[in-house]
Amino acid sequence: MPETTSRSSSTATTTGCQPTSSASARRPKATAVRRPHRSRSRIGVGLAGGFYPAPHRYDLFLSAGCPRSLRVSITLDLLGLGETVATTLLTHPAETPAGFAALRGAYEATVHHYDGPLTVPALRDRWSGRVVSDHTPDILRDLAGLFPGRDGTPLLDTPNLAPDIDALRDLLERHVTPAAQPSGRSAALSHLDRHLSGRPYVLGDALTAADVDLWVALVHLGPVSAPRPYPRLGEYVRRLAGHPAFRGRSDAVPDAA
Repeated sequence: MPETTSRSSSTATTTGCQPTSSASARRPKATAVRRPHRSRSRIGVGLAGGFYPAPHRYDLFLSAGCPRSLRVSITLDLLGLGETVATTLLTHPAETPAGFAALRGAYEATVHHYDGPLTVPALRDRWSGRVVSDHTPDILRDLAGLFPGRDGTPLLDTPNLAPDIDALRDLLERHVTPAAQPSGRSAALSHLDRHLSGRPYVLGDALTAADVDLWVALVHLGPVSAPRPYPRLGEYVRRLAGHPAFRGRSDAVPDAA
């Protein structure tokens, strides 16, 4: 993996997903947007203690069709936090009006007279009603590092893993997306295919946050760019699709080569 200098958050781009408001959409998707304001508080971080971790204090707003939301949802399942951190899945405003109203209220409680877009994933502090963070790498890191999960849950993100996880996120954001340049995408996929030679997971023998990131990126490439020419990536996607936390998460799992 390429080296990175950041350990506190990913070096990748930090746009979130904006739930669609198109009245004609049958299966709502989320599109990346840039925002003039970003909530970047942390759980348990800061001189004043930040937002300290407490069961049932936080909830998450996620969106159907949003890769970042899928990463957060899988992470919650892997860590066994489904009963500790509640989630609200947004689809279309007409289908989930209460969810959109709650998310709007959280942004308005965070920023006076807020009139910007609603971005997900968004982590809300239920005690104050404010958005703690809508920066996905920070949300993922706080979930993995600050909330105790079930016995036997994987250590998805630790200080020694953080540089490699951040480096992979940067690579995926730049080159492993449907909008990436084909030449750069092919080079990145070839590199990742070779990287998986002789190892079951991206960083070795244990499943980590890097695998959540890579799996979601691969299944969101779509049929045109699915990793069929890359046998190790194809086998990797199919194998993780059988894991309980990943199973049924996507219709884009490639067929066997």
